[in-house]
Amino acid sequence: MEDSKVQLSSGYAMGPPWLFKGSALYQLHLVKAEIARVFIPKEFKIVEAFGRYTLGGFFLARYDDSPVAKFDELVVIAGTVWNPPTSCAWAARVLVNNEEACRHGRKEFGLPSNVGIFSEQKSAEVRVKSKNMYNCFLNMIGFSRSSWKEHTEVKISEVNDSNIMSLCSISIPYLEPKLHSDDRWMGPKIKMSLPNFSGRTIHNPLLLKYACQLECSESLWTYQQLW
Repeated sequence: MEDSKVQLSSGYAMGPPWLFKGSALYQLHLVKAEIARVFIPKEFKIVEAFGRYTLGGFFLARYDDSPVAKFDELVVIAGTVWNPPTSCAWAARVLVNNEEACRHGRKEFGLPSNVGIFSEQKSAEVRVKSKNMYNCFLNMIGFSRSSWKEHTEVKISEVNDSNIMSLCSISIPYLEPKLHSDDRWMGPKIKMSLPNFSGRTIHNPLLLKYACQLECSESLWTYQQLW
């Protein structure tokens, strides 16, 4: 009865499309195919580069507005699988700090969702500018990596029953952007479709395919590190 009450009161109950607004970091990494294989169903052919790697990464988001109000989310992408004529991402782990969002991800999207704890801590740090072609390019478009002084460290832990396991820490330094006359950084407008496969879980054994429609109207150059 308690679960049905939650479902009725949920913004998800209104049905798709579900809209989420906030800020996010999307970081791609090369992942060894043999590691990604552990998380990806054997029926899928992994898209490999150099015979050893696939394209994985992570998606870190803070939603200020969603069907269940504010919450944070981390999606760890194991790799990319082939689905002619294109390819799809496969999530190895999803953490959210909202129980309703966790239930929805498990049931509707077949995601390996769990409840997590997201904590932030600001730190001061100074970097010395290095002279290379990459930094010259950043300077040309209005950015400088010479001396960012603050960064935010986001620590994420996974809650499993009564156990809390530290999962990762993501450092997000702030880089001063070039401001226009109205004192706002006008980044390019970006629209993209991110195709995904999911399912094959105890909560949803079906194989699901869907696409996240991502729109970004403002951009801020940041650097992320996951360990």
